[in-house]
Amino acid sequence: MRRRTVWIVCAVFTCASLSVLAQQAYDGLANGLSNIFRTSEAKTFSISPENFTGEKGKGGMATEGVASAAARELGRGWKVNPFVNIAAGTTFTLGEITGPGSIQHIWMTPTGNWRFSILRMYWDDETTPSVEVPVGDFFAMGWGKYAPVNSLAICVNPGSAFNSYWPMPFRRKAKITMENLDARPMRVYYQIDYTKTQIPADAAYFHAQFRRVNPLPYKEVYTIVDKIKGKGQYVGTYMAWGVKNNGWWGEGEIKFYMDGDKEFPTINGTGTEDYFCGSYDFENQEKKQYEPFTTPYSGLIQVIKPDGLYQSQQRFGLYRWHIPDPVRFDSDLRVTIHALGWRQDRRYMPLTDDIASVAYWYQVEPHAPFPKLPSRDELEVD
Repeated sequence: MRRRTVWIVCAVFTCASLSVLAQQAYDGLANGLSNIFRTSEAKTFSISPENFTGEKGKGGMATEGVASAAARELGRGWKVNPFVNIAAGTTFTLGEITGPGSIQHIWMTPTGNWRFSILRMYWDDETTPSVEVPVGDFFAMGWGKYAPVNSLAICVNPGSAFNSYWPMPFRRKAKITMENLDARPMRVYYQIDYTKTQIPADAAYFHAQFRRVNPLPYKEVYTIVDKIKGKGQYVGTYMAWGVKNNGWWGEGEIKFYMDGDKEFPTINGTGTEDYFCGSYDFENQEKKQYEPFTTPYSGLIQVIKPDGLYQSQQRFGLYRWHIPDPVRFDSDLRVTIHALGWRQDRRYMPLTDDIASVAYWYQVEPHAPFPKLPSRDELEVD
């Protein structure tokens, strides 16, 4: 009798616990087909040039704007200010948001030189950015030329429409800016979609860091990111790889040094194309040529071939998102990759390529200082 009573009490307790969990309010953050039907107390807002503050009921109120002439016969509410112009050598604040909340989607279509347009993001009044990346590279367009991207985190759609779906939670404030390093003004249509809601205690902050080495010194290993301090998870890599030899360039191994690793890493890949979820030189073996691809988690999205005159080198764009398989670290992280090809006698050949990258990760704040961004001349795609 006692055993049966204990079993009944446990069963009732379990059912009650499940019932409480089922009735807990949904915070509106992790959205998908499995829960899109659930209601939430989260509130939805959006910043654009038609509503710079994202305030409720404040969209489309401009009486004067960049398209005043086009809307002169229709008036207020008829697309009076749909974009912004950013003057040469200036920084424009795309949006500032008070929290708690999370950015859920960013869309933009910037003109000008995408390497000379620097996207920065700041969380909770920090003085140094958690994101500092040329806008083209952030959206996997490091070579300044359009290519379609159909992934879960980044989509680039026809007409050079840049979309980010990386969740970006913040507790007190979010600030996003764009700096125009070019000698010419640029135009940006954009929209920042976000929700205001409570953020889980264990939510880390989104980070992205750009690097470029051109040329990579002989026998030197390329560093994608290093000196990350704190707890978090590495979630993605984009690389714009300019090859300066005539042969295969992707024999290099990626290495993740984490939580005190010194000479040898915890995670060691087997080849560049393997890390980006391809194989055997990304070759279509029937056509005997590279085959671009774009999938939810990885892609070879650009294969820019020499034109026989001004574009004299091969260039590649690749991404790898660690969404189902984040690389988790407790105290520190460093990520490197070889630039490696073949000699004619089948020995490895260290390469001196033009390599740029973006590392994407989440971590608790504060973050370690970023390396100084390359100068405009060092950023330029040559």
